[in-house]
Amino acid sequence: MAIVFLLLLLLLSASFIGTSRGQLNVGFYSNTCPDAESIVSGVVRNAAQSSSSVPAVLLRLHFHDCFVEGCDGSILIDNGPNAERHAFGHQGVRGFDVIDIAKAQLEATCPGVVSCADIVALAARDSVTLANGPSYEVPTGRRDGTVSDVSLANDMPDVMDSIEKLKANFLQKGLSEKDLVLLSSAHTIGTTACFFMKDRLYSFSPAGGSDPAINPAFLPQLQAACPQNGDVNVRLAIDQGSEQTFDKQILENIRNGFTVLESDARLYQDDTTRNVVDSYFGSATSFEADFVESMVKMGQLGVKTGSEGEIRRVCTAFN
Repeated sequence: MAIVFLLLLLLLSASFIGTSRGQLNVGFYSNTCPDAESIVSGVVRNAAQSSSSVPAVLLRLHFHDCFVEGCDGSILIDNGPNAERHAFGHQGVRGFDVIDIAKAQLEATCPGVVSCADIVALAARDSVTLANGPSYEVPTGRRDGTVSDVSLANDMPDVMDSIEKLKANFLQKGLSEKDLVLLSSAHTIGTTACFFMKDRLYSFSPAGGSDPAINPAFLPQLQAACPQNGDVNVRLAIDQGSEQTFDKQILENIRNGFTVLESDARLYQDDTTRNVVDSYFGSATSFEADFVESMVKMGQLGVKTGSEGEIRRVCTAFN
């Protein structure tokens, strides 16, 4: 009898675990708001037609949301200076207006149904597709968090982090070294500001000067774009030669020392992450398929489901 009870207990435990992880599923809104995904896609498409920077902006927004308190829309809250979105680690994060427009349209169609957290995840997927990247299914069913605190974003990955710190940060979230490379490759689209380049170009630790990892043929181009004592708000493409197209050119640039961001360069100075980068060249390994897998995995970090959290009426404020 004890053995039978133990088996039943194990089965019930397995069932509970499967349910808790399975509350995110593709087509979550198929009955309650069947046009949800097409509404978000339409808003993202219209925004991208107005500004070519939108896909990269929305992709970054999803990453920053998921890395603080999980993928729960906490970064969207704007209730004062202590709101998470004002954290130093979120500098330059944009796209809030696009999410707000999508939310307004969804509320007009099916009020109180679609979470802001899901809108962010769907908008990131649509952004990848618009940049000629892969189209993929996004599990939905996230609920919106009820906490937004600037201090919670203190541990956001930083472009100046060592490879050891980057790996530790990702591993703490349940993400592997492979995920680190693939999610960093989202830098295949978008721009950065010279603000994030000045130390790497002119006062790189410990000896000063420029980062020796920068290819000497590339250094003059970077210094011309971001001159010493120049305007730190000037923007430059992160993926040189392919800044508006989703592809693996960013990995080629990492291999050849043509990286703009210091954190990307570090990926080729560690045996494990270098092997991941190299695996997408001269083999049948699919970069796009692996990127999708890492995106979906990241999109499930710390999600609120079931009775957790809430469905906000507007994304910038708690109910």
